[in-house]
Amino acid sequence: MKNNNGTLRETVETALTDYIKDLDGEDPCNLYDKIIAEIEKPLFTTVMDHCAQNQSKAASCLGINRGTLRKKLKQYGLLTDNGA
Repeated sequence: MKNNNGTLRETVETALTDYIKDLDGEDPCNLYDKIIAEIEKPLFTTVMDHCAQNQSKAASCLGINRGTLRKKLKQYGLLTDNGA
């Protein structure tokens, strides 16, 4: 996957490198959890929008089961009252 600024992988690698440099020698703390949270919420938001809030379709696009998707949507405050 390429965009005008390079691949998604290159973009993430550059952002991580910059983030670590900005720590000025301090060791990152809970880096894995921070990165996953930063990536998952926009991932779920974008896929749900792409799938017109259809959870079954979104789960299929993501390659996860619908229950896992619902758990993640709830975790990130993206699960609305109508179940979308």
